Amino acid sequence: EDNTLIFEARFESGNLQKVVKISEFEYQLTLRTDLYTSRHTQWYYFQVSNTQAGMPYRFTIVNFTKSNSLYKCGLQPLLYSEADARKHKVGWRRTGNEIKYYKNNAGQDGHQYFSLTWTFQFPHDQDTCYFAHCYPYTYSNLQEYLVAISKDPVKSKFCKIHILCHSLAGNIVYVLTITNPPESGRGTKRKAVVLTARVHPGETNSSWIMKGFLDYILGDSGKAQLLRDSFVFKVVPMLNPDGVIVGNHRCSLTGQDLNRKYRSNLKKFYPSIWYTRNMIKRVMRERDVFLYCDIHGHNRKQNVFMYGCERKQQAKAPNMHPRIFPLLLSKSCPDKFSFPDCHFRVQKSKGGTGRVVMWKMGINNSYTLEASTCGSKLGCRRSTHFNMKDFESIGQHFCDALLNYC
Repeated sequence: EDNTLIFEARFESGNLQKVVKISEFEYQLTLRTDLYTSRHTQWYYFQVSNTQAGMPYRFTIVNFTKSNSLYKCGLQPLLYSEADARKHKVGWRRTGNEIKYYKNNAGQDGHQYFSLTWTFQFPHDQDTCYFAHCYPYTYSNLQEYLVAISKDPVKSKFCKIHILCHSLAGNIVYVLTITNPPESGRGTKRKAVVLTARVHPGETNSSWIMKGFLDYILGDSGKAQLLRDSFVFKVVPMLNPDGVIVGNHRCSLTGQDLNRKYRSNLKKFYPSIWYTRNMIKRVMRERDVFLYCDIHGHNRKQNVFMYGCERKQQAKAPNMHPRIFPLLLSKSCPDKFSFPDCHFRVQKSKGGTGRVVMWKMGINNSYTLEASTCGSKLGCRRSTHFNMKDFESIGQHFCDALLNYC
């Protein structure tokens, strides 16, 4: 009988281009570059079937392009077994021994490539398993989440879901407006808080953070009520649905990094970016925007941290100092969030990012939130991997820090 593994990645967010069988238990894998580019290989997500339990398999991905990687610092690939999910309710878990990330000699085309290799055993015979770089969160996952909100008689009262625009491929980019219905007679204008995520499709951890934030802010706790009384939240949970669907790591279907396009007026090419910026301009005409934050995952650093923007001569008003919010967040989750890892320089190369453009539009507290794909170097979480619940907790701590600030 043929014991060759069967590989598949033609599903939502899947990424794998080809596999070569080297020997009975060894396979060489090539990832697909972002569509219409020749680079950006990092995200992978693929299915393997026809498995044999207990055998010493080795997978080697041969076309990474970054010289540095968290796989050098203890990051392990993720494995999902359908049999374990069915029988034991076990979902994604870390796998892999003898993990090495190294320069290979495959660079005939002038590019230098790097390999990731690991050994492992499948838990069951004839199982269907999945491997991924980080916990997958697809466009379909988001749509299911939003449908549940819209059908909830309580949440739908203070969370309005609208179409911001359509992507190049015609997928809906959603915007959520979250605030409690105003009490009659209260004339104070609520300030706005803007959150966006998933401009880079391979940074799935940003969607788990966003989910944690939304679960908290849409909940019935006193703190959530207070936040909805104090602010109007404008949320774009997935800026790049096309990239997410096709399994890109960084780009949209233009082959461009959308987080360099916030100065662009090419509405036709970068609709979600153009409409997000326009929506924020409109909000700014109506009310103060207290804070803007774009959520990302980081593939070369540990911990959770923020990038902010600071002028050489910072204004004296202490509550407008851009270092305060990240400091509060570090106090809220000291075992994950690192204040020393935060930076507040405005580099020329980052001029087209959401963070810098919103800051120049006048939003003082303008941030990029970065969460490591790997884990933390801090406190009791030192040398542990982040899991989905950890990422969700960052979204909850974000809310706590916001309350402590105001």
